[in-house]
Amino acid sequence: MLETTTETHGGRQLRVARVGSGPPLILLHGYPDNLQVWSELAPRLAARFEAIAFDWPGMGYSEAWSGGATPFDFARRLRTLMDDWGIARAVIAGHDMGGQPALAFAAEYPERISRLVVMNSLVMWDEKTSWEIALLRKFGWNRVLLERLPRAVFFRALRTFLPRGYKISAELRGDLWESFQLPGVRKFVVRMCAGYQGTLPHLKQLYPTIRTPALFLWAEHDKHFPVAHAKKLAEMVPGAKIDEIPGAGHWMALNHAQEVSARILRFLGVSHAR
Repeated sequence: MLETTTETHGGRQLRVARVGSGPPLILLHGYPDNLQVWSELAPRLAARFEAIAFDWPGMGYSEAWSGGATPFDFARRLRTLMDDWGIARAVIAGHDMGGQPALAFAAEYPERISRLVVMNSLVMWDEKTSWEIALLRKFGWNRVLLERLPRAVFFRALRTFLPRGYKISAELRGDLWESFQLPGVRKFVVRMCAGYQGTLPHLKQLYPTIRTPALFLWAEHDKHFPVAHAKKLAEMVPGAKIDEIPGAGHWMALNHAQEVSARILRFLGVSHAR
């Protein structure tokens, strides 16, 4: 588990974890997780970078900010946090629903990002996904499932994000579940899903404008977002690299952290931490 602190930004509390020293590398989580999804990966990156993870405002244990809930709103919040932290430029890595804000950030604030990494994310709005994701993309079903059946959503995610037989620690599971089951978090996620669904076609139009060196690092066996998403994304972003983790599933940052960190560090041009 990552050691966390609580910061105040704009009068709102934000949970943050920092590991290591060096150039900043900011990690963006998705849902139903929080910053602890990086608990295995961040320490492996920390020998070369200051790995910074935070709970998105409105998710995890961070208080919500005013405004919208689209990838572009999330990108603006990231810029605000970087300003508050005094970070002029950083490597940005986004996973799941953290991938779209990372792409939006690269498109809209290219001077603030040195390298871009996107992993296992719904980046092609019109590409095939799992039936679970297809269902959650329908606003009515999304609202019912997230507001009334959070336990079913959360534990279905655990079963499909990780390989059969792999168990996360009780401490990690508890941290993830206790934050996700909070009514305010689930209401925010409903808004977020609607905001994403409405803006993904526009985000796709911006991919060809991204000039940041980019790596699209995908799990071979992601049950929700097949590698086809990464391949089509790489075709649209000039000069992008694509890499695949053999045998990995959606939460590869947890159970394939060693291999994921090696691929990221290689892309960033530094030797793999031992």
